[in-house]
Amino acid sequence: MPQYAILIYEKELPGGVADIPPDVMAANIAAGEKIAAMGVRVVHEHGCEPAAAARTIHKGGMVTDGPFLETKEVIAGFFVIEAAGLEQALAVGRLLPIMDGAVEVRPLMQ
Repeated sequence: MPQYAILIYEKELPGGVADIPPDVMAANIAAGEKIAAMGVRVVHEHGCEPAAAARTIHKGGMVTDGPFLETKEVIAGFFVIEAAGLEQALAVGRLLPIMDGAVEVRPLMQ
């Protein structure tokens, strides 16, 4: 089955996870059951630490603090799924509650 990366982008909250509204957190938790009911297998999932903990390694080896991209959104988390195809992977992405960001769905190389 093809695999897809689901990347969750959000504006960073000052209090981190503690500042996520309860309804958004509940929707995130409920998404897992809905994904399983679709017959999609979650291969791996992980939340990310705040962007301030990120480091970028540039060409030549220089290391800088923070994310590389100039954006207000950060990668809040990601997971890898096995789905029947892109349409099913997009359906999984649509299940995720978005406050001020976006969800990106990327096919992974086979």
